[in-house]
Amino acid sequence: MTLTDYSILPVADVGVMVKFADTISDAAQATVLAADAAVKQAGISGVTETVPSYTSLYVGYDPLITDFECISNSLQQISLEPNTDVGEIQTWEVPVCYEQPYSPDLETLSNKVGLEPEAVIDAHLAGDYTVAMYGFAPGYAYMRGVPEHLQLPRKLEPVSDVPAGSVIVAGPQCLVTTLVMPTGWWIIGRSPFAFLRPFEATQFPVAVGSRIQFKRISAVELGAQGADLQR
Repeated sequence: MTLTDYSILPVADVGVMVKFADTISDAAQATVLAADAAVKQAGISGVTETVPSYTSLYVGYDPLITDFECISNSLQQISLEPNTDVGEIQTWEVPVCYEQPYSPDLETLSNKVGLEPEAVIDAHLAGDYTVAMYGFAPGYAYMRGVPEHLQLPRKLEPVSDVPAGSVIVAGPQCLVTTLVMPTGWWIIGRSPFAFLRPFEATQFPVAVGSRIQFKRISAVELGAQGADLQR
């Protein structure tokens, strides 16, 4: 298949959005990652960055070097084979504490899905998570893979001052917050893992496409590792 099978839309005069699907799916994500790898390998003149998401790929370019028409024509020449090499897929182990007061919504979520809190925890730990995109706030790594029987829509009203490191879920998505911010997602735990590391050379260590394995830790262990939240 080629990129001509999908829509290519302008983003101001500095980029294009290549849209592959309207809904989140494994197939859409695989296509986005393959396209990301193909664009990087192509070395198209003027391209400054690529940003993959659930169903589309943003390709940024320098308007002093190229333009929308040139980029579009170049993209239409790129072939995406099913075996396109997207590089090594890394797995990250992310610790999470489900104890109170770090999981204020765990009991409510449990009641809504008809499971005991321990069953919810076990199901969350067993989920197959992949980082699909970064967005909304710095270091917000959106993961798909929340088990279907744990999926709830967002709350009707957001909660303010949610601490950094909160493990939150909504629908098929999960993420670990990096800043103190409001959220309408369900807060089921706290993690010391830093998806955002602004003072390190690699500020976003977990690449899109990486797999995430959650590991349960105690409140004592969370406190011992809590310095990571300040990174």
